Amino acid sequence: MTSVTTSTTDTTAASAETGAPDSGASQVELLIGGMTCASCAARVEKKLNRMDGVTATVNFATEKARVTYPRGVQVSDLIDTVVKTGYTAEEPPPPAPEPAPRDAEPAAASDPEVAALRQRLVVSALLAVPVVLLSMVPPLQFDNWQWLALTLAAPVVVWGGLPFHRAAFTNARHGAATMDTLVSVGTLAAFGWSLWALFLGDAGVPGMHDEFRLTVSRMDAASTIYLEVASGVVAFILLGRYLEARSKRRAGAALRALLELGAKEVSVLRGGREVRIPVSRLAVGDRFVVRPGEKIATDGTVVEGASAVDASMLTGESVPVDVAAGSTVAGATVNAGGRLVVEATRVGADTQLARMAKLVEDAQNGKAQVQRLADRISAVFVPVVLLIAVGTLLTWLFATGDVTASFTAAVAVLIIACPCALGLATPTALMVGTGRGAQLGILIKGPEVLESTRRVDTVVLDKTGTVTTGRMTLQQVYATEDTDEKELLRLAGALEHASEHPVARAVAAGAEERVGPLPPVERFENVPGRGVRGRVDGHDVAVGRLFEELPDEVARARREAEADGRTAVVVGWDGMARGVVAVADTVKETSADAVRQLRALGLRPVLLTGDNHAVAESVAREVGIDPGDVVAEVLPEEKVAAVERLRSEGRTVAMVGDGVNDAAALASADLGLAMGTGTDAAIEAGDLTLVRGDLRVAADAIRLSRRTLATIKGNLVWAFGYNVAALPLAAAGLLNPMIAGAAMAFSSVFVVTNSLRLRTFR
Repeated sequence: MTSVTTSTTDTTAASAETGAPDSGASQVELLIGGMTCASCAARVEKKLNRMDGVTATVNFATEKARVTYPRGVQVSDLIDTVVKTGYTAEEPPPPAPEPAPRDAEPAAASDPEVAALRQRLVVSALLAVPVVLLSMVPPLQFDNWQWLALTLAAPVVVWGGLPFHRAAFTNARHGAATMDTLVSVGTLAAFGWSLWALFLGDAGVPGMHDEFRLTVSRMDAASTIYLEVASGVVAFILLGRYLEARSKRRAGAALRALLELGAKEVSVLRGGREVRIPVSRLAVGDRFVVRPGEKIATDGTVVEGASAVDASMLTGESVPVDVAAGSTVAGATVNAGGRLVVEATRVGADTQLARMAKLVEDAQNGKAQVQRLADRISAVFVPVVLLIAVGTLLTWLFATGDVTASFTAAVAVLIIACPCALGLATPTALMVGTGRGAQLGILIKGPEVLESTRRVDTVVLDKTGTVTTGRMTLQQVYATEDTDEKELLRLAGALEHASEHPVARAVAAGAEERVGPLPPVERFENVPGRGVRGRVDGHDVAVGRLFEELPDEVARARREAEADGRTAVVVGWDGMARGVVAVADTVKETSADAVRQLRALGLRPVLLTGDNHAVAESVAREVGIDPGDVVAEVLPEEKVAAVERLRSEGRTVAMVGDGVNDAAALASADLGLAMGTGTDAAIEAGDLTLVRGDLRVAADAIRLSRRTLATIKGNLVWAFGYNVAALPLAAAGLLNPMIAGAAMAFSSVFVVTNSLRLRTFR
């Protein structure tokens, strides 16, 4: 089935991604039909790229073409070009208002193409197995067995191999040759030879015996038949295609599961009543109810209720997160506790789930640099193989004069050389790796990112919101000898409760937690730049820099707290300073472990912050970063310069950040890792998005990226090595064509299976 999805993008975005020079360019994603190997994808890509101003990338594994085209070019022009190349595409259908529910990972049998392929495989295998056994085991060869073999083999070659013959014919009409050409020519040649030997030679006489040979041997051409080769190769390659098709569906299962995570219906509040509507009709500003166990329909803000939300399907974090009024929640997460009323803030394609799915799909459709080399080789490989097969035939004829041996070697060359594995090496690993990453809360934006992770040797960590929580908390309370610590905290907390300053909120929250309810405040006054004062429980209380003189012990406590990187404020009442409360941005519990993991990956961590050196060095000590690797008191616009300075020293730099002020630095680094709990600007600028606010995920992301890249390279080494090693063996007559067919089919299966190992990444 052929369908097309389309999306028009901003000129700059499209040009940046694809290199399209034309301003006002649009982008469309076509699902291409009829591709059977990497050389097919290379042909479609080459034809599209020959159009003026068009930039196209065709992915064999996902069967999609992403095309950027200028003004003056229509989608119908692109489709015409694909059709003229011998493949199929369709006009983009209008978007459906509400997609029909599907299973997250449909069984292979539910796909009509996979089901048809399985039926063709089963019938072909049932017919081919007796032919192979009769040809390989002489004791089974009764009188006229060869005619039974012909009867069984003919449907396999003609009907079982029909997809190969049809594709080869279509390509031949367009002056091209692909993997199907090799299979079709090889099997039809073997079958045609057998027909000639049976009807015009001596192979049809009663009592004729044959035996299976692993290598080429001299025999009488008129009495040699290749029915086991013709039928066996078709069956083996159909098996390879079927396993490949199933594996490709499994490789894309993570993305399909991600797309299906969302709720289908939602209970919206209309005039105080709950109305059940499809999620597609939900609008920004709507308020909807989420009961325990239900999925949250879309991104929003909790306006009523308190609960715990299970976000594991989006973030990979197994521990539910507590939410209350004012908390933000993401669509597709599950309400694990009480009843919530949520106000929708993002719907449709703007939600976190939709953007995650788009990032994953974009990454899967991209191409790594190593894959582009494989594509270029695949494009010329088939014509070269055809020349090698002809050369093998002529060389054997000239050297031995043996027609049978010459023909057998040439057919083995045709069949062994199919470059399927080359086309599958990168996209299957990329599909599985990015899909697994999405399940773990790691979004890889494209294959180029994988190549960057291998080179990175330095990781720059933004402090606030990345290494630390980004929230001030009460850390320390110091009271003079004649002052009760709880009383000091109670009075300070009561006064600070009336202020909106982050430090004040931290003191008030810490006081409530430690001493309980706080008394009311009278005559509250904010003194800009110095502190606050007011009357609490009959005392004139002041907090901040409002005291002309400090007792030595209070001054010393303030200096010590500031030396430890904390923000210290003096507390006193009735004209006398009585103590100090210190607050600080809390280091995340997991940050120290994350730094250890990053070091284990061979990375040198550097802390980057706008805070003062004392604060920065305190955080660095706590998480295990060397004092010499702390860059403090940096203005937002200076963060890029700090990254560039490290790069100028010869380092390859990764940057981890979450704020608007990190976006430029994320973009300028060799590898940008954006915390998904941060701002949209940071997420857009990063190469990897870490959905969870846990720095350990940064180490996981780099490990997953490196492992995916290693899998791609392993696949390519196998695919290249297989073809390089197998072709000379076949040309030298050391491979029977049927063994060659089996080896070729399982080469592709090996590559896909190797890629599927990424599903076990932890």
